[in-house]
Order: sequence, then C-alpha cells, then structure tokens
Amino acid sequence: MVFCLKQYDLIVIGTGSALALVSIMMQDDPNIKVAVIDKDEPGGICLTRGCIPSKILLYPAELIRNIETANMLGIDAEVKRIDFAKIMERMRNLIDAEIRPIRNGLTHAKNLDYYHTIAEFVAPYTLKVGNETIKSNMILLCTGSRPLIPQVKGLENAGYLTSDTVLKLNRSPKSIVIIGGAYIGVEYGHFFSAMGAEVTIIGRNPAILPDEEIEISTLVKKELQKHMRVITSHEVQEVSKTQEGSKKVVAVNRETHETTEIIAEQVLLAAGRGPNTDILHPEKGGIKIDENGWIVVNEFLETTQPGVWAFGDADGRFLFKHVANYEAQVVYHNAVQKMNVRMDYHAVPHAVFAYPEVASVGLREKEAIAKYGTDKVIIGVQRYEDTAKGEAMGVKDYFCKIILERATLRILGAHIIGPHASVLIQEIVNLMYTQEQNALPIMQGMHIHPSLNEVISKAFESLMTPEQYHHLMEEHFGLLGK
Repeated sequence: MVFCLKQYDLIVIGTGSALALVSIMMQDDPNIKVAVIDKDEPGGICLTRGCIPSKILLYPAELIRNIETANMLGIDAEVKRIDFAKIMERMRNLIDAEIRPIRNGLTHAKNLDYYHTIAEFVAPYTLKVGNETIKSNMILLCTGSRPLIPQVKGLENAGYLTSDTVLKLNRSPKSIVIIGGAYIGVEYGHFFSAMGAEVTIIGRNPAILPDEEIEISTLVKKELQKHMRVITSHEVQEVSKTQEGSKKVVAVNRETHETTEIIAEQVLLAAGRGPNTDILHPEKGGIKIDENGWIVVNEFLETTQPGVWAFGDADGRFLFKHVANYEAQVVYHNAVQKMNVRMDYHAVPHAVFAYPEVASVGLREKEAIAKYGTDKVIIGVQRYEDTAKGEAMGVKDYFCKIILERATLRILGAHIIGPHASVLIQEIVNLMYTQEQNALPIMQGMHIHPSLNEVISKAFESLMTPEQYHHLMEEHFGLLGK
C-alpha cells in the first residue's frame, strides 16, 4: 500500500492538556498547519474516563455518608432509595456535554486535521495514522495511560472491570472485590460501599494508600473499615468463576502466606496505570523509553529526539491532570518561545476523594528528615475537633500535619485528612510556589473564626520536634503505634 505523506507544522497526539497549548499556538499563528490525533473520545483521560466522571460519582456517595451522620447532630434523616442508574446516567450526560463541543471544534477548526485513530511512529518525525503518513519537525506527545492488568491466573476468563469500563455500569453490583489499595481503589471502594454494595479492597502493600504518611494511611483504613472490608499485604493469585456466576478471588498474605478467599459478583482492577507506548512505537521515532515503557524526557520535557516533547501521563512521573496542565505551560515556553524553563516538581499536590478526604503536597516526614536531618525539621499538627468549626461538625480524629525547615520556616510538605482537605491544602500549596516558600503569611495572616481554615492556621502555631510529634500521635491520637 502506498501512503500519502502530509507535512504539518505541528503534530499533537492526545486531546487532553495538549489542546490548550494547540489553541494558544494557533492564536499566535493562525496559518500554522496542525494535526491532532486521538484514538479515543476527545477531551483526554481526565474528562472521558478519569478524574471528572469519577468525581461526579463520588459526590452522591459523599452526600450519602453525610446524611448517615446527621442523626448525631439531632437531624432525623435517612437515605430511602439510591437510583444507581440515574447517578450513572447523570455522569455520562455531563461528560458527553463536555465532549461534544471539543469534538466539534476539532472537526471544524481551520488549518487543523483531526484524526480519530491510532498513531504510530514509522521513522523520526513521521507517523502513520490510518492510511496516511504524516510528518512534522515539532511533535507533542500527550498520549495518556491505561489501566494496568496484572498477571493473575484465571483473571481474563473470569472477567473484570477497570476504571474505564466501570463507568458503563447501570446497576450496582451487590458485592465487589477491588484489587488495589491506592487512589483509584479507595475512591471506588467509597463509591460502591455508599451505593450499598458489599466491598472488599485487597492491597498488596502493608498500608492502604501507601504513598501517604503512615498515620494518615492508618486512619484511612480505620474509617474505611466502618463501611467495607480492607485487606492489606495480600497478593491476588487467582480469580475464577463460580457455578452461580460469581467470581472467587484467592489472595495470599505476603508475610504469613495464609490464603484468603472472597466471593463477589464483580471484580474491579485498580492496580495502577501503565503507558501506551506499545501502540505508539516511539523507538521507531528515535525516542527513548524507560524500562517500564514511559517516555524519557529531560528537565525541559523534551524527549531524546529534538523537537519532540512529552508531558502528562506519557512520561509516567505524576499521573495527575493538574500536573499535565502545568507541564503544558512549560512545553509551550520551551518548544514555542524557545525558553529554557525547567519543570519543577517540588510541590505537586494531590487529593484522594474518599470518606474521609485526603490531600498532600511536598515531602513526607521521612523524606524531609532524610534530606535535611531530624534536628532541622519541625512539625505542626492540628485536629479538626480542636477547632470551633470542627467541633460543630462533630468530626473526630481528622487532622492537618505540616512539615517545615526549622531555621527558615520554609514549607517542606503538608498532609491533611478530613472534610474539604483538597480545599484546605491549597492555602499551603500557593505559598510553596512563592520564592521564599515561607510559612509566615499563614502564621501572621488573619483567618476567619470560626472556619475550617483554622485547622491550617493552628497547625502552624503548634510546632514541635519530630520526636514530640510522634509522642503526641502515639499517646493522644493512637495512630503511629509504639
């Protein structure tokens, strides 16, 4: 077959965070010739099957849990019925309403060719898309990621859901096993348990949410277990169908080697995400990938092939939409404006929208001590219940932890568990992007009383050594253990 070669000024693979960059470039030069390629629905993973649809689902789950706690505040309330199909339909309608104008814009944009198909490199700067071959000296790879499918005996035959396919459900399963104890697993565990399903989360690490501070992971597990079964330090070895049509999951304790069996209607895989480079074949374009298949970039986000840039999930560093948006700005400065802006990951925030909510930014305590030394680090902590607003809400045990450099009061990290954690942490995140990264604006600033923001301000007022912090957590919070 003979391929027709088309030349472009810019080729973009992916329609997530890269689209904002394309829009700016086409405004800068309306005559630029652009090719945009995406094998999936336009809008990127976050919009089409990631953070946005999942958060639309999680909000009803949050309302359900809040209603369940209303009785302790003197409100006689109950959840009479949950219309799961309506919740799912609302999510899909909202997402479709966002996708349609993106598709329409791509289809009708002047000087832009939209390829709704797979792209693969056939040579440096050259890609095959469908029956055409296209070329450009500037290529942006925002190729996203996909759910990892672990090698488990019988899994394919038994069948399973992923974070992609779970969005197609119209009926909540009566029971579900979630394989994976990180962000996706915990969030969907919260969702399905609130919908009335019997949920079991199986994590291979000793702690649930293993990337969080151990005291936060401990409290998360304690709270989750009020609504579901949480099994840690277990490796799933086999999944099979039962005669009744359910699925049997066999997991082995990684420490004791004891076996646990769970029977459930559905299995949801939440074992992480992997790259799409096996489809893209970047090596044919002179683009290096690492041992896990992620695209290798330098500190300016340029690949090993000059003029080819990768960002978002493609480089495998931080699989968050807000990071991809930030990286897109850096790529614009470097690829288009010919600047040398280095990507800075010192304060990448994230949140887990479970019940309770978790939010973190910067270094964890062990990382801070390893980098600066125990005597140069101080820690602040404040419980929600020890503020007027937290007491009014009736919450218990939730807290904010902040980590500072002792001599300069530079903010090194912050970790929050409790209502509105993702909102509260932003005050800290913003200061971490100032030149001094100093805590004084929070410590000297006026905070509304009584508001939940006092959880933050009071944490910065209660500074102590790591040893004092550990003693406090052990004696009063009971979270770190002896």
